[in-house]
Amino acid sequence: MKDLLFLIPLLPLLAAVINSLFGRWLLRDLAGPIATVSVIGSWVVSLLVFIDQLGSDQPLTQHLYTWIPAGDFQIPVTLHVDHLTAVMLMVVTTVGSLVHIYSNGYLAGDTGFYRFFTYLPLFIFSMLILVLANNYLLLFFAWEGVGLCSYLLIGYYFKRTSATKAANKAFIVNRIGDVGFGIGIMLIFVKTGSMVFSEVFAQIPSVAGSTVTLIGILLFIGATGKSAQLPLFVWLPDAMEGPTPVSALIHAATMVTAGIYMIARSFPIYIATDDARLIISIVGVATAFMAGTIAVTQFDIKRVIAYS
Repeated sequence: MKDLLFLIPLLPLLAAVINSLFGRWLLRDLAGPIATVSVIGSWVVSLLVFIDQLGSDQPLTQHLYTWIPAGDFQIPVTLHVDHLTAVMLMVVTTVGSLVHIYSNGYLAGDTGFYRFFTYLPLFIFSMLILVLANNYLLLFFAWEGVGLCSYLLIGYYFKRTSATKAANKAFIVNRIGDVGFGIGIMLIFVKTGSMVFSEVFAQIPSVAGSTVTLIGILLFIGATGKSAQLPLFVWLPDAMEGPTPVSALIHAATMVTAGIYMIARSFPIYIATDDARLIISIVGVATAFMAGTIAVTQFDIKRVIAYS
């Protein structure tokens, strides 16, 4: 089964490339079915992987190639699946498949039909690489890919000023969070000499407690942007300027869960620092209270869902 892992992100990527090259002139209305079939294909492979992991405690790993070979600094492109990843794969591909199927009818006849079905599978590809990555730098690469695709999808109706402003707002606010995330990754490498999850977590007990707390806080700053926590939640309601299927994809179970996944993946770091966990708890409770009270005052159902 591990030899098939590469198909999970590859299928949506191929659909995005094909639609971007041939969608406007040759494929046109076929762009939607091509993207939809590709994501359903990823769902099928993800389901097989999920079933395989149900009865096994042995993670699946597939090394594809070495991305950055620079002396002792080695960044592999290696796909890793354990129980956490298997669950996330099912969430992303299931929601992604449903959104693709619905979008074929929702955007039928739209002049940017092929363009939409270039961005959508590219978003799925980025999200799948994010959850399959076995190291922080590859995760960060996909993290930025998700941010780029959200910008493109939110600003899909680019002739509307409100849509372009909402896309810019989402992009900029997320970049603020990503500065903290990036510094946190650098600090991890300086203190552990690696970015591979298993190697980093093995060395966390030997890192000073204050440093581990700082790493945890920096990583969480990145999560506050992607998962729309205080104070970086202001982009989320404006993201409703994109087509309704985009709202479902970004807000329901994919982009906003990227931060949650990253925190869960970094659990060995957070289990070693009470202070970072306390900060996460406070911010989470404050966000839930503020967003929930704002939601009850909204009249647009999409904004109600976003704040909720």
